[in-house]
Amino acid sequence: MTEEADNSDPTQLEKLLIDNPSDFQFHAAYLTYSNTYDKTTSPEIKKQLNQKIRALQQNQIDYSTFYSSISQYRTEEGSLHNYGRAIIKTQRKREWRRKTQRHERIERHKK
Repeated sequence: MTEEADNSDPTQLEKLLIDNPSDFQFHAAYLTYSNTYDKTTSPEIKKQLNQKIRALQQNQIDYSTFYSSISQYRTEEGSLHNYGRAIIKTQRKREWRRKTQRHERIERHKK
């Protein structure tokens, strides 16, 4: 029983190198798979990721199914949906002038 587990683990837990840079959609899916595979530590998740990318390569599933099935593992890796928006603090010109004048005045008298 342990021999069967030993035989299946090394082949299933290796990262697959089946990237195809000439096919843009598959290349993007492979990069997603690769990043998720590198960041996860669970052997079960790695095995499932390998199965998903193999199924995608063999056209057994489409890209939307692949991304929806892999999304649960991507959220577990700690990626937060920040959407790249930064907080912008605005300030009126008059406030900015007063603040800089005050700062300059303080700096001038510190010396």
